[in-house]
Amino acid sequence: MVITKSRLVLGATAVTLSTIAVTGLGIHSRGQALFKASPKQLVEEVWQIVQRQYVDGTFNQVDWLAVRQEYVVGKSYSSQEDAYKSIREMLTKLEDPYTRFMDPEEFKNMQVDTSGELTGIGITISQDEETKKIMVIAPIDDTPAFKAGILARDIITKINGKSTEGMDTNQAVSLIRGEPGTKINLTIQRDGQPRQFEIIRARIEIHPVKYSTQETPAGKVGYIRLNQFSANASREMQSAIRDLERQRVDGYILDLRRNPGGLLYSSVEIARMWLDRGTIVSTIDRKGEQEREVARGRALTNKPLVVLVDEGSASASEIVSGALQDNKRAVLVGNKTFGKGLVQSVRPLEDGSGLAVTIAKYHTPNGRDINKQGVEPDVKVELSEEQLQELWLNQREKLATLADPQFAKAVEVLGQEIASRGITTSEKK
Repeated sequence: MVITKSRLVLGATAVTLSTIAVTGLGIHSRGQALFKASPKQLVEEVWQIVQRQYVDGTFNQVDWLAVRQEYVVGKSYSSQEDAYKSIREMLTKLEDPYTRFMDPEEFKNMQVDTSGELTGIGITISQDEETKKIMVIAPIDDTPAFKAGILARDIITKINGKSTEGMDTNQAVSLIRGEPGTKINLTIQRDGQPRQFEIIRARIEIHPVKYSTQETPAGKVGYIRLNQFSANASREMQSAIRDLERQRVDGYILDLRRNPGGLLYSSVEIARMWLDRGTIVSTIDRKGEQEREVARGRALTNKPLVVLVDEGSASASEIVSGALQDNKRAVLVGNKTFGKGLVQSVRPLEDGSGLAVTIAKYHTPNGRDINKQGVEPDVKVELSEEQLQELWLNQREKLATLADPQFAKAVEVLGQEIASRGITTSEKK
């Protein structure tokens, strides 16, 4: 998901499973309006928003005027619930799982996600555009789902024994969300095989940035792990880089593995900490380029940088890694990223409900549309499922050490980058 400062905008259409789901920064809730829209007015409002803003001017080959005739002109409503049902039916005609309606409770829960505290199991999910299955983008570090062994690209087939066939992400969220201390049973399909997970929900405090210095064959490395682009991620990243600069590291490894994304402005601010010049990301709506974010000559360091990515690196992670790669500021090591490049606007409706509508897609500086494609690393290092389980669950102490194959390769590449700049031991700062 990504968000601008002026309005709520989501980019991977990911849903973080918690009592809180997506940030409300920049939202001024019209749900507090002086009047309450009638059910028919609400359906009309949703239709109009899609009509004005949807990314595809053909509405994915749907006759959107005929949809209005069916659901607005030719239908009467006796309750808000009837309107909600029709709105959901209307939106399914677009066959876009990322354009979705939220009732007032769902929308309220959606507005405070990235504040840094969650209640739930700690995974980010999406609905696969082709199969319509509920898919895990990534578990958040050190959360119940993470500790249970949930992995990126796991398919959730059942929630407490209830099939997810035909569910959208909102419905899945409502079933998975719950009070701290309560249990949930997930049936996961991985590599074609079903697996059972019993997970206890918890209150989760998220600190997006962890960092350290490591003495390696490449020299003194500043290691920064970013697990989410939350509201305080850029502030914590700035502090980490400045501290590591004071410690005179020789180069950096930025770990974006299993980072499902977050706020657009956070990703842009963080990219600017590494880039002095160049484009960071462009958003493209149905009329063409809408906005371009660029570096502003305020990089905090120009030292060699390697970025670790994998199939759980999505959305805002892909914005940053794509920007650093295209501008030749960093070498990417790991696996191809998730491939989430759609942008959504999320807005409140008159009765306190909300609508997420796909309004654009984003491109990397070189014009790459990474939706469904992902970002390919410069140096590919694939891990087996056994290695993934060992590093991310069973023996976490090996993560980001030379016993971690992707990290070890990053150190090797970083050493080459340092050497290519002709930095000698006496010159290192």
